[in-house]
Amino acid sequence: MSADASISMYPLRRVAVLALVVLAVALLTWRAVYLQVVTSAFLQYQGDARYLRVVSIPAHRGMITDRRGEPLAISTPVHTVWANPRELILQRQQLPQLARALGLDMDHLQRLLAERATREFVYLKRQVNPEVADRVTALGIPGVFLQREYKRYYPAGEVAAHVVGFTDIDDTGQEGAELTYDKWLSGEPGAKRVIKDRLGRVVEDVESIRPTRAGQDLALSIDRRVQYLAYRELKAAMAAHKARSGSVVVLDVTSGEVLAMVNQPAYNPNNRHRVRGDQYRNRAVTDVFEPGSTVKPFTVAAALASGQYRPHTPVDTTPGFMRVGPNTVRDMHDYGALDVSGVITKSSNVGAAKIALSLEPEHLWRLFTAVGFGSTTGSGFPGEAAGLLADYHRWYPIERATLAFGYGMSVTPLQLAQAYAVFAADGLRRPVSFLRHEEAPPGERVLPAQVTRDVRAMLETVISAEGTGSLAAVPGYRVAGKTGTVHKATVGGYSKDRYVSVFAGFAPASHPRLAVVVMINEPRAGKHYGGQVAAPVFSRVMAGGLRLLNVTPDNLPEKAPLRVAQGEGSP
Repeated sequence: MSADASISMYPLRRVAVLALVVLAVALLTWRAVYLQVVTSAFLQYQGDARYLRVVSIPAHRGMITDRRGEPLAISTPVHTVWANPRELILQRQQLPQLARALGLDMDHLQRLLAERATREFVYLKRQVNPEVADRVTALGIPGVFLQREYKRYYPAGEVAAHVVGFTDIDDTGQEGAELTYDKWLSGEPGAKRVIKDRLGRVVEDVESIRPTRAGQDLALSIDRRVQYLAYRELKAAMAAHKARSGSVVVLDVTSGEVLAMVNQPAYNPNNRHRVRGDQYRNRAVTDVFEPGSTVKPFTVAAALASGQYRPHTPVDTTPGFMRVGPNTVRDMHDYGALDVSGVITKSSNVGAAKIALSLEPEHLWRLFTAVGFGSTTGSGFPGEAAGLLADYHRWYPIERATLAFGYGMSVTPLQLAQAYAVFAADGLRRPVSFLRHEEAPPGERVLPAQVTRDVRAMLETVISAEGTGSLAAVPGYRVAGKTGTVHKATVGGYSKDRYVSVFAGFAPASHPRLAVVVMINEPRAGKHYGGQVAAPVFSRVMAGGLRLLNVTPDNLPEKAPLRVAQGEGSP
């Protein structure tokens, strides 16, 4: 190429280079405008999606306390270990260390990740203790994260398990008060927006989206001291009599509050790995039984309320049995001529049956329903049974006779305690409550006060040396109560060697404060009468409960008058 041609091409090259530079600048400017203006919202969203997260803030579940503020259920902060399977599955060489730190089987961990390989979230282990959380954090494995949660802890353990209940791993109530008052206790979780680094760690809180509302505390009517006392005595009686199950209920008759409720067998809500389903059941509320002779005072109360009988009206039980159609009602002995009070003292089936058959069926039925038989107590406890009391229109004579001494009907221990509290409260029936009352409810009158006082006097004779419940006596207090020994119903009739032993009563008889029911199911160590098996438990629970509540004794022995010694020669 000639020199002139080369010189002539120079301006063209300069223009081309300049044009390319201008075009590049224009393209970069357009790209910058496009990114900063046109697609800024999209890109900002994509960036936020990688680093900005909305996380839930768990709500602190309300505490459950006894009536004196002692904790029965509290929530403690813990950590849960979770992972992003897509990230963690790439860290195969560190999986054995993670499995050891969490106490997991290696095969289980690999299978868990493989099954959820397409997901971004999987729990590895819920609610681990702080030591495990620290070990996991120290490993620093990509794709493994910690999440803050709360774990429920029950300081009273087995002692209050059936009343308090428990929550599941998601802190949702499953049994007892935890279930009944779940909404009250739960609160509402909050939410906040945070920035996380590539390892999933929160590096900055951006904003609060929704504040956390903690659950509200709940004060139960239970007195932890009385609860432990009842638990201890029932467990000891279960072991001594080799019984199948048992329940104790303690009511404050002035308010209807449940001060103690225990069952055996029981369970530890802090460790439920090997607990059977039947151990969760609050038998004092859900299980029914035929109450036997503990119903006789209500038969007598119906008789007194009818005006046909007085406490000293004679009732002849000779010769110790009676025919009712093709059936026979028997006493243990021929008690001969008794009065109405003696029917209770001696626990005469024949006497109770004769009284019931002389009354209008509707009158007896109305009294039984008035004291709570055949309906729930109003406690609101989940799964509460209403028991069974057939309509009086379907009663045959033998059913009227057997109902008089507690066969052919069924009750729960809580129902029986509420019914006895009517005698203790001068005829007022109060709804049962598992919550602490600031003021006692007024109650509904279901029996005349004088009738209940007459029955109370009869029930005191049961605790005397001539009665069937002398082992229920409490030193320093007048006690009123009734024994019950029930043959258990089986296929084809009643068993001859399987029993329910019961004692129901209240104290101090002069001004009642506590009503206690003890039910021991199938004692198998030789003794089976209510006065032998259930009455001693009643005595110890009642004695301890009255002492703990500082109830003034009403039966202290009279002190002998002091005599001043006089010397010789004194006038």
